[in-house]
Amino acid sequence: MRRVAVTGTGAVSPFGRGVGELVSGIVDGRSAIVALDELADYGGLRTRLAALVPGVDGKEIARNKRRSMSPQSIFAVLAAGEALSQAALPEAEYGSGRYGVAVGTTISSLTTSESFFADHFRDKSFDRMKTSLFFKTMNHSAAANVAQYFGLEGRLLAPAAACATGCQALGYAYEMIVSGAQDAMICGGTEEFHPLSAATFDLMNAASFRYNDQPDIASRPFDKQRDGVVCGEGAGVLVLEEWQSAKSRGAEILAEIIGFATLTETGSIAEPSSGAMQRCMALALADAGVKAGEIDYINAHATATEKGDIAEAQALVGLFGDQVPVSSLKGHLGHTLAASGGLETIATIEMMRRGELWPTRNLIEIDPRCQGPQIFTGIKKREAHLALKNNFALGGVNCSLIIRAQ
Repeated sequence: MRRVAVTGTGAVSPFGRGVGELVSGIVDGRSAIVALDELADYGGLRTRLAALVPGVDGKEIARNKRRSMSPQSIFAVLAAGEALSQAALPEAEYGSGRYGVAVGTTISSLTTSESFFADHFRDKSFDRMKTSLFFKTMNHSAAANVAQYFGLEGRLLAPAAACATGCQALGYAYEMIVSGAQDAMICGGTEEFHPLSAATFDLMNAASFRYNDQPDIASRPFDKQRDGVVCGEGAGVLVLEEWQSAKSRGAEILAEIIGFATLTETGSIAEPSSGAMQRCMALALADAGVKAGEIDYINAHATATEKGDIAEAQALVGLFGDQVPVSSLKGHLGHTLAASGGLETIATIEMMRRGELWPTRNLIEIDPRCQGPQIFTGIKKREAHLALKNNFALGGVNCSLIIRAQ
């Protein structure tokens, strides 16, 4: 069994571009959520909230490369560039077939599709269709654009599992390296905001709207006064590398991925299952060869929906009791969907490196139905040697990672 090191991280988040902006936003206790007035133009949509990426100019990417990229592909390429720069993988090996890509999205670019069909339905003509349309809307567009831009000729994966996408991409990349199929993987998730995402949650009574006039307190994981998800966008990308390779070339190892599990709950395509969540976490622990009592911190999925938060809290208390500190970062970032697994894993690694744990923002009074786990408020100065990262998704998808500090 080969070990898997994290040697690079890159972020485009609702706090801005770069891991530094992501970290400072969370440490400062800020909210990246804004009121988006144009959402009022959509009939039947109650929420007016979003967590949008500010100040990212994709024009630094050459036009001949950018013409095949939607916003989520641009986010992914910029985040991957930061991660690759930090990892300093030998560029001579990019085309060796041993460096792969695993980057997923919730759905192909809705912004691009909407723009095309708004024009197309005027006269149902294809005369104005651009050749780049398909390349922007392929299900694997983000992964393909990352591979093409950097010349990475190894395996290409593009998982699509809604809110679990980024976590699955990291896990599948980890398995690629453990198995010996690849020596390094550039992996994570990316998302561009579209009103349809917010509308989907709103239709299920799972999008926040009671705080439309107070966006900074709208996303409230585990809180008694929460009223749903605030959708966001961004990209979180990590470089995973075979441990000995990283050591032999003198790379800085940021953390180690030591366990992964993903499973499907078939009882309901829409309802979260605490039993499935608990089984998934237990399988990840078993894969890592560690016990529940050895985990020092849990980064929860906790999106501020009623049923999801309760199910995860029940799963956590069933496996860990009240012994492990737990927090969710969606009070800061909103729910960046496919990007959340990558961005929140990066944040978790930064906590472990700094010797401090970051709390759940907007947690004023814990919902009594979420009581049990050690959900904390206020930054904790505490070493975390082992961390568990959760992401769960509609469709019954459950995903957990185990991360070891260095």
